[in-house]
Amino acid sequence: MTESTYLHATRVAYDTVAADYAELLRDELDGKPLDRAMLAAFAELVRAPDGGEVADLGCGPGRITAHLRALGVNAFGIDLSPEMVAVARRGHPGLRFDVGTMTALDLADESVGGAVAWYSTVHTPPELLPVVFAEIHRVLAPGGHLLVAFKVGDERRHLDRGYGHELSLDVYWMPPEHIADVVSAAGLVLDARLVREPDESEKPRSGRQAFFLAHKPRTS
Repeated sequence: MTESTYLHATRVAYDTVAADYAELLRDELDGKPLDRAMLAAFAELVRAPDGGEVADLGCGPGRITAHLRALGVNAFGIDLSPEMVAVARRGHPGLRFDVGTMTALDLADESVGGAVAWYSTVHTPPELLPVVFAEIHRVLAPGGHLLVAFKVGDERRHLDRGYGHELSLDVYWMPPEHIADVVSAAGLVLDARLVREPDESEKPRSGRQAFFLAHKPRTS
């Protein structure tokens, strides 16, 4: 699959489901203490006075962006879907949200102190993941931190329905070892991993979930 093909399919799917997606997942973090713990650890790492802005990449309706702001992080969101960005702007009018793609971020080199990819790489074909993480490395300032959340496995599933709508979307479950290799190959240093079992809300449609913390070395 070419980059343009999967980006188009992902954009169309999330434009279609944006409002219902936002409503269904609005309070999802409330029942996920381990997920919140990883976000809290990331927030502590990037909250330094000279830490700079933090980009929530693939921000969707802005719930993670807003959660980070509540933790004292100077976060803004970027998403491929214009409809998702519109929903995020309506739901969080005090925050910044822009339309953009993780494969070609409209951000200057070394311009952000942190980046979050909260399940936003799950639609990226495995062969294009190095492009995404190279972009993250490019925009991170030296010493900047990355938090990645993804689904654990080794398969591609095609969805033709989701969030109450017909759609066409591929979802990739990835081995943690593979993501670790791609992160490292991009020049980032892996600091911590958490792999948890699915909770009741995720069964039986999903499996284990993984969270990686990494940073860009100050000298690279």
